[in-house]
Amino acid sequence: MSSPLISRRKLLQHSLLLSGSLAATHALADSWPALPQSDLSGAELAGDEAYWRSVSAFYKKTDGIVNLEHGYWGKMALPVEHSYIELTKMVNHQLSYYARKDWYGDAKASVSAVAEALAVPTEEIALTRNATEAMHNLLFQYKGIQPGDRLMWADIDYPAFQRTMAALAEQRGATGVEITLPAQASKQQLLEVYQDKIRSTANLKLMILTHASNQHGLILPVAEIVAFAKQHGVDVICDCAQSWGLIDFTLPELNVDWAVFNLHKWIGSPVGVGALYMRKGTLDKVAPYPGESDPDNTQVHKRVHMATSNFAAFLAVPDAIRFHNKVGPAAKMARLKYLRERWVSKARIMEHIEVLGATDDASASGMGSFRLAGQASRKQINQLQKRLETEFGVFTVGRHDLASGSCIRVTPQVFTTLKEIDALVDALVNLA
Repeated sequence: MSSPLISRRKLLQHSLLLSGSLAATHALADSWPALPQSDLSGAELAGDEAYWRSVSAFYKKTDGIVNLEHGYWGKMALPVEHSYIELTKMVNHQLSYYARKDWYGDAKASVSAVAEALAVPTEEIALTRNATEAMHNLLFQYKGIQPGDRLMWADIDYPAFQRTMAALAEQRGATGVEITLPAQASKQQLLEVYQDKIRSTANLKLMILTHASNQHGLILPVAEIVAFAKQHGVDVICDCAQSWGLIDFTLPELNVDWAVFNLHKWIGSPVGVGALYMRKGTLDKVAPYPGESDPDNTQVHKRVHMATSNFAAFLAVPDAIRFHNKVGPAAKMARLKYLRERWVSKARIMEHIEVLGATDDASASGMGSFRLAGQASRKQINQLQKRLETEFGVFTVGRHDLASGSCIRVTPQVFTTLKEIDALVDALVNLA
């Protein structure tokens, strides 16, 4: 397939047409330079280097380092970045006149864009500043915990959420239960571990499930685990902070009642945008934010109180989702998994390297992790991260909360090149 490159200069020139108004900014998105069209499936497109060179033209990359740490937050594509800049100018120019008169109406477009992309009704979505805020609202406003109940989490869950669950259990007189998952696992193994633990845990009231672990990118079989949990009367909160945009899915596929999201990771919005999902008919179990009122338990946004936030960041959400869709969610997921497999397939046969996470395709995402065999302490991983950066020019990050020990996380992006992945492989070889 022929995929003509789009020059960054053209993108920058195009951005100068922005007028500073919300309508003009979003109208501009309809005339962004087009990505090449293809009849290939996402899996077939994963290895089309010409297509991904065209995608990478929409990003400005950092020089001087191979950055394989994109799990912290995601780089905005240039059209989204320039929309955000112009929206910031508009808000700064109009100030309270805009915020008092038009902000709440305009924000509905962002809520609708999120709901449409996740294939759920608009009234089931509220915007937040991040997944952590949404998770805390659900946990601390959850009304069902009694002394003697049990709350469950796993070692692959976001570390801050593990600590929050433990604190919540202590506050409410409940007991915390932590699942230790295998360092390497398949979908069936993961499902069996959760089913056994749910079945054997008396008085289990509430649990969190991480769709894609921030530690090593492992994907849980959420729909199957949730179905089993519901049979046993257990409420579940799904952490999709890392998964949306990394994985191509909609919420009906997960069959969850509650979920939390970051849009500033793999969706590519400005930093400071998250979302909360609550299925209609389930809001009675979670109290409104203190001081808010929702007597009929129908308003998700009453579970959150964001106060004054970054208006422009939220207003840029429709443009971020639009660009994400132009790249193609299925193609994006396939490309990131393709990049992971390029280094993992070679690392697995290196005796001095231990690859963590998925052992089958169903449990694999574009994120992965590894460590030197027998070296899993925090100190050893921090030293390894420094070696990769200073000796080989490859930037990664250490993750330290798996029960099996610490690891190096590797998170490429859609603009990561094969040459950059191969730089990591070369580094792994030379670590022996």
